[in-house]
Amino acid sequence: MNEETLTLVLGEGERWWGGAVADGQDMPFGERAHRRDLATNAGTITDPSAGPNQSAPLLISNRGRWVWSDTAFAFSLDAGALSITGTGLLHGEVGSPAPADDASLLRAVFRAASAAHFPPSGRTPAEAMFTGPQYNTWIEMPYRPTQAGVLDYVKGMLDAGFPPGLVIIDDLWSEDYGVWRFDRARFPDPGAMVDQLHAWGCPVMLWVVPFVSPDSAVFRVLEGRGFLITGSDGEPIVRRWWNGFSAVLDTTHPDAVAWLHGELEALQAAHGIDGFKFDAGDLRYHHSDDVTLAHASATELCESWARIGLAYPVNEYRACWRMGGQPLAQRLHDKPPAWGRDGLGSLIPESIAQGLLGLPFNCPDMVGGGELSAMTEGALDQELFVRYAQVAALFPMMQFSTAPWRVLDAQHLSAVLGAVRVRQRLVPVILDLARQAAITGEPILRPLAWSYSGCDHVTDQFLLGDDILVAPVLERGASTRRVVLPPGSWVLDDEPTASTVSGIVDIPVGLSSLPWFRRIR
Repeated sequence: MNEETLTLVLGEGERWWGGAVADGQDMPFGERAHRRDLATNAGTITDPSAGPNQSAPLLISNRGRWVWSDTAFAFSLDAGALSITGTGLLHGEVGSPAPADDASLLRAVFRAASAAHFPPSGRTPAEAMFTGPQYNTWIEMPYRPTQAGVLDYVKGMLDAGFPPGLVIIDDLWSEDYGVWRFDRARFPDPGAMVDQLHAWGCPVMLWVVPFVSPDSAVFRVLEGRGFLITGSDGEPIVRRWWNGFSAVLDTTHPDAVAWLHGELEALQAAHGIDGFKFDAGDLRYHHSDDVTLAHASATELCESWARIGLAYPVNEYRACWRMGGQPLAQRLHDKPPAWGRDGLGSLIPESIAQGLLGLPFNCPDMVGGGELSAMTEGALDQELFVRYAQVAALFPMMQFSTAPWRVLDAQHLSAVLGAVRVRQRLVPVILDLARQAAITGEPILRPLAWSYSGCDHVTDQFLLGDDILVAPVLERGASTRRVVLPPGSWVLDDEPTASTVSGIVDIPVGLSSLPWFRRIR
């Protein structure tokens, strides 16, 4: 199919969302020049590096227009026009004549695009992924987790007052990459470990990647079966990734996928493992001359890796192509412990972008930041850690890695526990919204523009469903928080005596403040 270019002149006040989660802070598009090539997930004006998160060939506007393709396209906004280049471009519009309420059009156009191109599956990830915080070993035990270390970490969380939650045993619990068996030197009795975690109320997830160490027996087996991606010379590729050099499983090969399912299901049968974190599906690890059974592009390989997770209700992805409406948990990439655009300030707008790409079951980065080198160098900013926890608390999912009880003094630990208590109080609401999202495909975490006109540029607060507005504190040393309250009656912190004024309000905040409002119908 030949490439084509579609050009849409922007209407008055028209703004667009979509493409890549990495561009979330630049959304909505329309005021400034912007570009992105989804085939490589690279090429923004502000960030030329490859985007490390989810992406999809979808654009939607607050004027009820949408663009979709089954394959990756490149797009740019400049000089009052949106230009898209790709194959099989489809576009449409809802609302004719357009209703006055811009927000209802954003919601309506999402529904129309979802119904046509990524209908909801009717399923959610496992409820255990929502009902308590998740506890990831990454920062506490990078690359070398141990059975004793995992149990000590989780017991420390519970003893400090945190509720039971999903435990994620991260890189490298196994013997080697592609050798999906516990390293018995570090995990002498994994079944007993899982039994103890289950007794504490904590399901268990293991980290896996599509990489295979080239100097291993499993590499030789997979090479002999034709299960590895090769170069044009027929030799298995050895690709550099963040942990070194590895061969890559061909996840478009049905027998290769069956082999991996067999390995994972053996772990479940032998040790009671509940699910898997499927990491490293990034487009940047696939090249145009890679040879696969299905002659797949980088985006198609990324999508084939994501489809493997559909077999496991307990799952997580950080990089994903398409898969809107599917029961996959989608986490933001590892962030540095920083205020502003690079860290804390990115969580809400990028999560809004996830939802508007059809990925409602989303999770921010690990509380405090998951970027290993940054988290292990220098003194920890305890105030920032608290604000990370408060932002994450009312996301669909919440994940810790750095142990708060180890790095925080009593005052800051109390503030983090307070944020978790707010979350636990609202878990029934979150679960109900997750069930609704499985049926409607709509985001759980939404921009204010989803329901209210004139709120396109409010990206530092969010709606949890239709009736809860969350405005976490994002500035260092803040004593007040400015909040945009849309028309209607709003009750602060669900307290009848609190202010119900709509408009722009400034509310006093302290270290323990997590401002949220309930809409009174």
